[in-house]
Amino acid sequence: MQKSALSVYEIRQDFPILKRKVGNNKALVYLDNAATTQKPFSVINAIHDYYSNYNANIHRAVHQLGEEATFAYEQTREKVAKFINASSTEEIIFTRNATEAINLVSYSWGRNNVKDGQSIVITEMEHHSNIVPWQILSREKNAKLCYIGVDDRGYLRMDEYKSFLDTSNVGLISLSEMSNVLGTILPLNEIINLAHRDGVPVLVDAAQSVPHMPVDVQKTDCDFLAFSAHKMLGPTGVGILYVKRKILEEMPPFIGGGDMIKEVHKQNTVYNDLPYRFEGGTPNIAGVIGFGAALDYLNSIGMDRVRDHEIDITKYAMTALADIKDVTLYGPLDANDRGGVISFNIADIHPHDLATIMNESGVAIRSGHHCAQVLMERLDVPATSRASFYIYNTKEEVDIFIDALHNARRIFKV
Repeated sequence: MQKSALSVYEIRQDFPILKRKVGNNKALVYLDNAATTQKPFSVINAIHDYYSNYNANIHRAVHQLGEEATFAYEQTREKVAKFINASSTEEIIFTRNATEAINLVSYSWGRNNVKDGQSIVITEMEHHSNIVPWQILSREKNAKLCYIGVDDRGYLRMDEYKSFLDTSNVGLISLSEMSNVLGTILPLNEIINLAHRDGVPVLVDAAQSVPHMPVDVQKTDCDFLAFSAHKMLGPTGVGILYVKRKILEEMPPFIGGGDMIKEVHKQNTVYNDLPYRFEGGTPNIAGVIGFGAALDYLNSIGMDRVRDHEIDITKYAMTALADIKDVTLYGPLDANDRGGVISFNIADIHPHDLATIMNESGVAIRSGHHCAQVLMERLDVPATSRASFYIYNTKEEVDIFIDALHNARRIFKV
């Protein structure tokens, strides 16, 4: 059966913020989804319902409110496991964000497994959150941090990757499945198969991929996977770390106190079972419950359809951008090889100036280095402008975006 197209105009009715006026009383055209997505009524209502009707702490209380809160919280864990096809809910850890999830792996797993003289391999297209923790760990462990290069078309240099595996005594590979700047989608299956052939574990920063395409951790066989709720319709302050159980069982706790314990005595502590030993303190209960509603919403659409919509709208936008004089596009030109992210520059207009002018037309885009300064150095630019799409964006909004770019060119006389 052929998949039906996304009902974007029906979807838009579920997002109250899309009715806003911004700039010079213009309808909001929100194209900053790689930074964070907007929230549908169902997510907003789920959070409101928790605080209004069963606000209580989880796991400890035996009263009704506590049991209801615990059930809703743990139900989200089950939804997450199913969404990424984890083999067990014990492999799903809630954190504050993907950044914390990566740091958890660095501190808990990395400090016990990366050895003196080994290499940690990442890529030139990484977000700072997948660079800085490994810089810190490399210095502490006297390890070498190696970067796989990116070619001029925005693709990973697989020859360099294979060379690192052959020559560099690699202890860990950590990379983004989808670049937040170039949109490049990495050949994850090939990367992980090659790594596991040599017994090297792989961490996947999936902050940009899980919200936009089907992700199956058993199919890819990744060892760690991190992503954030707020980039996929959920609230801020909720991150997810998936770790294979056999690895997680050997990892020491990251944060001590609260829900990560079973017993505490004067000189020793008995830690809680998985995954709770990695969830110290009271978590963002409302946020996790809201994220459950976000997963329900995405499941009702289907991630295959989300991906198809983004390929379609990205093709449309890239074709329109290519017709504008003095535009430089970064990343693969084939929309099938990239996510719904387009980074670009126009002549010598600074991205911050461009974003300011675009805002006057109601168009919200991102400008700057996008927490990817290593990649900016590779591209030899200080910054780029970035438009990024999601399920509620339309081709008509792309047209408004393009018109606003033409207006900016007239203002800057380029």
